Amino acid sequence: MCLYSPQHALSWPIKILLALQHVMVVAATPITAVFLVANGLHFSHEMTTTILSSTFLVCGIGAILQSLGIGKIGAKLPFIMVPGGAPLAIFVAIAEQNSLEVAMGAVIMTSLFYLILLPLFRRCIPYFPPFIIGIMLLLVSINLIRLYGMLIIGKANEPSQLQHANSFIALSTLILTLLFVIFTRGRLRHFAVLFGLIGGTLVAMGLGQSHFSSLHFTQLIQVPQILPYGWPVFNLTASLPLLIYAFIAMAEATGQTHATAAILKKSDQAQAIIPRTIACDAVVSLIGAWFGTSLIITSGENIGVVRTTQVTSCKVTSLAGVMLVLVALFSPLVELLSAIPNAVVCGTAIVIFGIIGVIGIEMIAREPLNGSRQTYTLASALVAGLLPILVPGLYQTLPNLAKMVLANGMAAGTLTAIILNALFTWRERSQNTTI
Repeated sequence: MCLYSPQHALSWPIKILLALQHVMVVAATPITAVFLVANGLHFSHEMTTTILSSTFLVCGIGAILQSLGIGKIGAKLPFIMVPGGAPLAIFVAIAEQNSLEVAMGAVIMTSLFYLILLPLFRRCIPYFPPFIIGIMLLLVSINLIRLYGMLIIGKANEPSQLQHANSFIALSTLILTLLFVIFTRGRLRHFAVLFGLIGGTLVAMGLGQSHFSSLHFTQLIQVPQILPYGWPVFNLTASLPLLIYAFIAMAEATGQTHATAAILKKSDQAQAIIPRTIACDAVVSLIGAWFGTSLIITSGENIGVVRTTQVTSCKVTSLAGVMLVLVALFSPLVELLSAIPNAVVCGTAIVIFGIIGVIGIEMIAREPLNGSRQTYTLASALVAGLLPILVPGLYQTLPNLAKMVLANGMAAGTLTAIILNALFTWRERSQNTTI
């Protein structure tokens, strides 16, 4: 049972529609993730379909486990899980430099590393007060808005006519979502994101930019394959970048747990929930590794959906998890979701990620910003977080390890905020003790 779900009275048709909304919003992430891996590592069509099915399956299991929880695993919050973007890039790099078997072994070791680190990380949770989490969420919002904004335009060599069409579709999706929020009331407003997705898809179809006509349902059932790359190979040196990223992933999980708890007005219980969120990330990533996926993490898009709809029922997100499992098993559903125009999904995502930024600003504003600690911590974190965005290639000549941290705006800004906040706090306490 979800810890905080006031919408117990929702009828099943409403729950199904709300769950479908979650699925449609986050479906683009596993689809994009698998296609990026498939293109980078030159997968066959059969392998791509297998990994896509496996990814949906693991994401569905993760959503159910995070929403309902089993013992100390699972946050019992309305979470959906998706492949992480940064660990996906590291996974591809390890596979290119070594092999897919080594990349799979790296994911297994990192998942276990999560669980080993968890007792130590529990002691670090006090270093993530709402002020720091707010900075993290704001940087996450800015980074993801930039990423999805670039995806709207697509590749630089694409025809300008296609780029203009994609921009129009994304803008139409965004406007339609906002219009539904403004002009609907009650439960209808809960479906604003879904209506925006449907409306944007219709606009894309009107412009001839949809891919539904080219769908070919060659098989009905797709059974995910265990060990699709063969037996894993454990190479500690090759896996080091992913192991280091585990610290960043834990920080992301901390921020997302705080953000979701804040929406549910349960911020005081967030610190007790964080270890369960991270434990679930570890277990689900471990399961996913045996099916050929990279690290699976809680979805940032989903936080925005929960905030937009104000529907906080874990029954809805667990039902969305069941739907993701069904998508994994029924091949036509995978193809149908993959045919939703990319510009439509990006238009929706920009709204959702903007809302995450608003949550971050709310958390930052809980502290007065006229003190030296708050002012310099926030300013320095914004500089560290925005420089990689505003000046691409700034850290190109640095060693890979330093570049992996500094070129990631969210990681660089968050680490800067944590270190400066801790130093200022230590200095203030030392002065008080001296007095």
